[in-house]
Amino acid sequence: MWSKIFALHPLVYGWRELLDHYWIGHDREPFAEHWRDPPTLEEFDWSQGDYYVTSISVPYMENGQMTIPNIELFQMVCRSLGITTKIAVLGRDRNILGMQEQRIRGGETYSEALSMYQRVVPDAFISFELLHLYRREYLWYLSKTLDFPIWADNLVIDTILEEDSNRKYFHPIEQGPIDDLARRSSAQWR
Repeated sequence: MWSKIFALHPLVYGWRELLDHYWIGHDREPFAEHWRDPPTLEEFDWSQGDYYVTSISVPYMENGQMTIPNIELFQMVCRSLGITTKIAVLGRDRNILGMQEQRIRGGETYSEALSMYQRVVPDAFISFELLHLYRREYLWYLSKTLDFPIWADNLVIDTILEEDSNRKYFHPIEQGPIDDLARRSSAQWR
């Protein structure tokens, strides 16, 4: 979803193929081969855009094997080429992420990402839930925070955000443990 949104801007070279498909495996991400072997970034055609976006999971699956990307080397090679890098960590609700990882990978894997972020300091944390809540306002905020062009007014964003993939994890409850107290505290006490 984020790759789609970032790739909308005409100045950004990104995963435009995703704009025509709901989902594509990361092995087809434009920088996939460079994540496997960061020194190959020296051969990349950097004339394709003014800004670039890439996406990699920590960990990611490579031929069924859990693999930790070498973010430090990827950044180092980019910087040696004069490319400014920023790392934005995509976040989900912890419970939803845990359920998703259990369903897809058979167990929790985000602890690997937490270990990585002790060595690689992110420039920003990007929230799936805040995007669905605040939409364009959140995208304008991120564009400013990251100093990165995001086409927040593009109508395609409404289509991208139409389906909230978190919805399948939520089931309403009839009564929470503090609902009555919350109702009373918001009403005028007599």
